[in-house]
Amino acid sequence: MQKCQVGPETVRMLGLGHPWVIADRYTKNWPAGKAGELIALVDDHHNYLATALYDPKDRIVARILAQERVKLTVGWFEKKLLQAKRLRQHAQLNETDAYRWLNGEGDGLPGVTVDCYAGYLMLQLYTPAWDAYLEPLTKALQKVFHPKGIYRKLRPQETRALEAKKRTKEYSRLIAGSSAPVPLQVKENGLNYLVDLREGLNTGLFPDQRRNRQELISRVAGKRVLNLFAFTGAFSVAAAAAGAQKVTSVDVSAKYLDIARENFSINRINPKRHEFIVADVFVELAKMQTRQRRFDIILFDPPSFSTTSKSRFSTHGGTSKLVAATLPLLESGGLLLSSSNHQKVSMDDYIKELRRGALQSDSDLKTIFTSGQPEDFPCSVSFPEGRYLKFVISVKP
Repeated sequence: MQKCQVGPETVRMLGLGHPWVIADRYTKNWPAGKAGELIALVDDHHNYLATALYDPKDRIVARILAQERVKLTVGWFEKKLLQAKRLRQHAQLNETDAYRWLNGEGDGLPGVTVDCYAGYLMLQLYTPAWDAYLEPLTKALQKVFHPKGIYRKLRPQETRALEAKKRTKEYSRLIAGSSAPVPLQVKENGLNYLVDLREGLNTGLFPDQRRNRQELISRVAGKRVLNLFAFTGAFSVAAAAAGAQKVTSVDVSAKYLDIARENFSINRINPKRHEFIVADVFVELAKMQTRQRRFDIILFDPPSFSTTSKSRFSTHGGTSKLVAATLPLLESGGLLLSSSNHQKVSMDDYIKELRRGALQSDSDLKTIFTSGQPEDFPCSVSFPEGRYLKFVISVKP
C-alpha cells in the first residue's frame, strides 16, 4: 500500500471525520497509480491517518474507507452492509418496498449507493475506483439482502457517452439474479408506483421524497393542487389519494405524464378527474395567471438544472423566479411546497431564494415546516455535503 502525504488542511478535515480528500498541491506529488488502488494517507511526519480508495483523475482524489488498514473482501463489505441494514430499523417503511439500503458516505462506503425496489437492488458507483471491487461487493449484497436481482446503474459520465452515441436507452445492466418486470410496481406509504430499472436516467420514483409526500398527504383533503415539474406524478398521486379536490400536473415530458396517468390508474384513481398538462412550466404559469387560475396548494420539485426550447432552469436564481411566478396563483392562506436536491445550495441559501421570489411578486411567505432526506438516507454530522435535500412548506398570508 503506497503512502500518500496530505496537507495540513486535509489533516484537519480528516480529524473532523470528513470522508473526502480533494485534489490540491499535495496530492499532485502522490505516486502514480490506478483508480481503485488502496493508499495509506499520512501527515508530514509520516504518521498513518487512514486507508483510502484512490481515484487519481477525479477532483475527489481519495475516499476514506477506514482509520485502520483494511482489505476489501466480501467479509469487509458484508460488515458494512449489515451496519447499514441495522440503521434502517429507524426508518418508517410501513407499506413501503422502495427505499435506500446504502447511502454512500452516510453508511461508510463513499461513492456507493444501493436502492431497493420491490426486492430488486439498484447499485450506483460514483467513481470508477469501485469497479475493481464490483464482484466482492455484489456477493456481499446477495448474502446480506437476498435480492431477486441486482442492477448496476451507469455513472453520469457513462450515461452522457451513451446519449451522445444514441445507441441505447438502457442506463443500467443486470449484474446478478433475475431481471425485474418492465415496468415494476413498487409500494410507498401504501400507494403503488411504476418504475423502470432498465431505462432512463431515473427509475421513475425518488425514494428520498417519501416522508415529504407524507407531509403533503396530511394537508390536501378538499384542496386544489398544482404540481409543477410533476415527472411521473408521485406527489400528484399522493395528493389525489389523500382526497384533493383536483390535482393539476405540469411537465414538459408527455412520456412522464403518461406514466403519471398509469400511476393514478393502478391506485384506482380516475386520471380523467384530474388534469395533466404537457408544457414548459414557466410558459404554463404565465397562461394560468392570464386566465386568473387559483390553487390552494402549489408544489414544485424541479431538477437542479434543466433546459427546454422555451427556458432554462437552475436552482441558483431559478428558484426565486419560480416562486415569483407561482405566488400570484396561490390563494391567500394557501401552501407553497418547494424542494431542491441541489447539493451545493444550503437550506439557508434556499430560503433566501424563496424570500427573493416573494419580494419579486410583492408578497410574503411564512415558513411553517422544513425537512430533508428520510431516515434511510443517513448523513454523518462530519459530512454536511450529504444533506442535499431541502423541502420547505410555506404559507402565503
